[in-house]
Amino acid sequence: MTHTPAISRLFEPARLGALHLPNRLVMAPLTRNRAGVDGVPQPIMTTYYAQRASAGLIIAEAATPNAVGQTYPHIPAIYNERHVAGWRHVTEAVRAAGGRMFLQLQHGGRVGHPDNSGLVPVAPSPVPLPETIHTPDGRQDAVVPREMTLDGIRSTVADFATAARNALDAGFAGVEVHAANGHLLHQFMSQGTNRRTDAYGGSVTGRIRFAVEVTQAVAEAIGPDRVGLRISPGNTINGIDEGDTGNIYPALIETLADSGLAYLHLVFADPDQPLFHDLRKSWPGTLIANPALGWGTPLPADGGMQAGERLLAAGADLIALGRAFLANPDLVERLRIGAPLNPVRDQHMMYVGGETGYTDYPVLAAVQHRAETQPGSEPAYAHAPAPAPAPAGP
Repeated sequence: MTHTPAISRLFEPARLGALHLPNRLVMAPLTRNRAGVDGVPQPIMTTYYAQRASAGLIIAEAATPNAVGQTYPHIPAIYNERHVAGWRHVTEAVRAAGGRMFLQLQHGGRVGHPDNSGLVPVAPSPVPLPETIHTPDGRQDAVVPREMTLDGIRSTVADFATAARNALDAGFAGVEVHAANGHLLHQFMSQGTNRRTDAYGGSVTGRIRFAVEVTQAVAEAIGPDRVGLRISPGNTINGIDEGDTGNIYPALIETLADSGLAYLHLVFADPDQPLFHDLRKSWPGTLIANPALGWGTPLPADGGMQAGERLLAAGADLIALGRAFLANPDLVERLRIGAPLNPVRDQHMMYVGGETGYTDYPVLAAVQHRAETQPGSEPAYAHAPAPAPAPAGP
């Protein structure tokens, strides 16, 4: 079977702060629920990430900076020594395979449940999630979150900074502050979830204040060139109603534009939307764009390659793909040689645990000899190579 090699800017090398990236393809953070009940990364996670080390950059899945920030069961964390030790096994394996990693820091805010964290979730205002939430006993109604006090806000900002230091201790090259997809920082920015009348509510300046303070504290803790920020303008996931999208993000970007951050990560980026171009013009640094490929719709046959190329042409610097990397450990090589992609097994994306739909996606083992000796045969496949299992964290 022959393939047509792709000529694309996606395969060009790039710089990200002090990092040299071999290509412009970024593995987007993907919640997969394979950590221990205590948030410690497990050996299977080491295998999973090492399989995908050919990405220009891996942004590891959301890790919580404190206990109350936990969203779902088996979400990794980064607030104690056991978390750090568990993540260190992952980063060492990825580095040995030639890869580079950032860690996403995510506080769920109202996207949480006492049966998951043992604590009542906190949020900018006592507005519950308008949908059920996954727990060890199945989906349950969300609870009314506790409104964060000023002391609680300050301690949470400090927790993010500590988590960033822990991430570097664990071997990550940097961190991504998650201000998207309806989690805590996004909740502060949105009118529907932030009904405060103090300095953290009301005006756009008030509503972006928490996100700005978290980002600046993290940058001060580990250096701005090791910090990225993820945003999702207009995204309504997790019951979010921003109310004034066109005002929030220009103000946020203007406030942080001179901070020297490593990158801005724009979720569901669409080069046909004026806001994409406005943010690109306002952001002086690296822009990672995650293409808008349709929420809940099948993945395009090319995994988003064409959409990524359009975004590069429109001014993005790096392209983040999620499901394509999930289903294809060797995505970079498949796209480079024009090979077909594995289909995504949606039913195994998050909650089922174990190897199925996680570390068992096959890689191409296209042996020319087989194609020559067995004309018309399907290309040979093999399971992705796995590094030696790392011991569990202490």
